[in-house]
Amino acid sequence: MTAFASLGSGSRGNGTLADIGGELILVDCGFTLKQAEARLRRLDVRPGDLSAILVTHEHSDHIAGVAALSHKYAVPVYASFGTLKAARQEVVGCPINSHKVFQIGEVAVEPVVVPHDAREPTQFVFQHGNTRIGVISDLGQVTPFVSKQYQGCSGLMMESNHDRAMLMRGRYPESVKRRIAGDLGHLSNEQAAGFLELVKNPGLRVVVGHVSEQNNHPEHLERTFAPYADQVAELRFATQGAGIDWMSLPERGSANDTHGEVPELAERA
Repeated sequence: MTAFASLGSGSRGNGTLADIGGELILVDCGFTLKQAEARLRRLDVRPGDLSAILVTHEHSDHIAGVAALSHKYAVPVYASFGTLKAARQEVVGCPINSHKVFQIGEVAVEPVVVPHDAREPTQFVFQHGNTRIGVISDLGQVTPFVSKQYQGCSGLMMESNHDRAMLMRGRYPESVKRRIAGDLGHLSNEQAAGFLELVKNPGLRVVVGHVSEQNNHPEHLERTFAPYADQVAELRFATQGAGIDWMSLPERGSANDTHGEVPELAERA
């Protein structure tokens, strides 16, 4: 099976699973150990079967449960050097070069440096053969570099954090509003839709996540992404409480595979 799923997505905890190339990879764990175990069970995953935990950055909603889960089940952790240095817990991990592709088994892992207010934030694209799964959240703007790295994906877990008008009308302090809406903050619905416009293909299966419970609303999301429902193969929304169940990806070259060219992976200087 090639698929991806969400343990839960939002400001109170994040975790994305990618089952690709015989490896079961967890990106982030912002939940307590007990919560993470329960959410993995819901997806029929035994924690000891995880191949690796990759950490995007040191903010608690992405890293809170990494140390406990890794220690209990002896799961290796990978993160940028900056993220490991900034972590406020005993995360014992393998530092990665955030500009070079590395391997987990037969899966090529492509780090993608993004603009966010963290030490060395890094999102990821996984590739096995011609199948690519991209995970991207916690970025304040979509740069040309970022959009280029997510071309040719089969599956995509992407952020659509806030409705800008709701954010600006809300009760957050002005400094927090500026942070969220700034170039090192989070993507608005409009920015996320712009990103999807750049990376869409007919075979792409999309999960939209990291949706703010205070500054967004399902109606805003549905209105923003409605034009893309017929332009991608599948479009779903992850929630904080339930995440989203497994989304299966067709094998490349099968009758159900309708997306386009897959870019060559290349190390970046």
